[in-house]
Amino acid sequence: MTDDLLGRHRSVLPDWLALYYEEPIEITHGEGRHVWDSAGNRYLDFFGGILTTMTAHALPEVTKAVAEQAGRIIHSSTLYLDRQMVELAERVAQLSGIPDARVFFTTSGTEANDTALLLATTYRRGNSVLAMRNSYHGRSFSAVGVTGNRGWSPTSLSPLQTLYVHGGVRTRGPYASLGDDDFIAACVDDLKDLLGHTRPPAALIAEPIQGVGGFTSPPDGLYAAFREVLNAHGILWISDEVQTGWGRTGDHFWGWQAHARSGPPDIVTFAKGIGNGMSIGGVIARAEIMNCLDANSISTFGGTQVTMAAGLANLTYLLEHDLQGNARRVGGMLLERLRAVAAQVPAVREVRGRGLMIGVELTKPGTDEADPQAASAVLEAARRGGLLIGKGGGHNTSALRIAPPLSLSVAEAEEGAAILEHALRSAL
Repeated sequence: MTDDLLGRHRSVLPDWLALYYEEPIEITHGEGRHVWDSAGNRYLDFFGGILTTMTAHALPEVTKAVAEQAGRIIHSSTLYLDRQMVELAERVAQLSGIPDARVFFTTSGTEANDTALLLATTYRRGNSVLAMRNSYHGRSFSAVGVTGNRGWSPTSLSPLQTLYVHGGVRTRGPYASLGDDDFIAACVDDLKDLLGHTRPPAALIAEPIQGVGGFTSPPDGLYAAFREVLNAHGILWISDEVQTGWGRTGDHFWGWQAHARSGPPDIVTFAKGIGNGMSIGGVIARAEIMNCLDANSISTFGGTQVTMAAGLANLTYLLEHDLQGNARRVGGMLLERLRAVAAQVPAVREVRGRGLMIGVELTKPGTDEADPQAASAVLEAARRGGLLIGKGGGHNTSALRIAPPLSLSVAEAEEGAAILEHALRSAL
């Protein structure tokens, strides 16, 4: 990125619109798992536009579908029948596991979560919501109001009354020292106690793996145990699958399936990867919940012909090439490789994750004190080595976030691990 473009950026865009790197880069094009900046530098992309380039950069099947559809018609709104929207909704509904499912398309994960909260509070006729500590659900007024991560919640004002629940972070908090079964039991007891002091909330909204929170997650089965309590009170379960959906976790197509003994959630939200860079979000819910609104509504840009064509092509490619299986195999190898590296780096507190969704948490050696400066230093060192990664975490952004396109090869995983190992050793 030139100084001129950076200066122009700063003169017309908000101060709070974050940029990575001391010298921000302009990404000009990509192919497969690689991108190039305006200076001609080539990078292995381990962040995919914040988990959005899910299959590959410039995937021919998607770019062809977009170009062909753009040559016919780009947009008409939801006031007219849209064949591509119906076809993608049919496939998403079938894959969701939700009986008698209905699908509503939006332009982003934030808007999807907004819609889910609208549906839940309307259906249950109440404005209180349960959310997880360390969570992130988007940038809108209501989504910020249920976000349990101080670094991404700029106001305490909210249209909702939000009550925060333990359990989204396994290795921190008052129950961290317990074994998995006892951890779940303690979180369930805490939820029961909380519900004993308030009127039943409309819903629990939860990410199966917390994305912005640093790829943290509870033990498998926590949300199934929560569901038993929620059902007793008529409380809905919203699974925020904006980052965990479409097979990224490897073991499952949806993140909620790690907690599946209680069946599918009442509502699922999705976005990011399904469009492979095109703006697609959405909500899946059983018909009685989706149809509970008693006022007119449309979605001007949700479900446009071009974005739906991209989503159909991308989903077809994902399924036909078993990218979920690739995420499980390559992601498992990458996770073990990074854990071996971390064992030799005292500043690495934990390497965690599932599939191609891996977090590396950094702390000051010998302590549990977060070290955001270390995370920034490693981010810079990785970029110099030709690797793009992300960062996040509820404790001062001290976790590195690794989420490459799901078509990542074994050789590319090894290359990225080697670059990250060098970055960790050189920066810390």
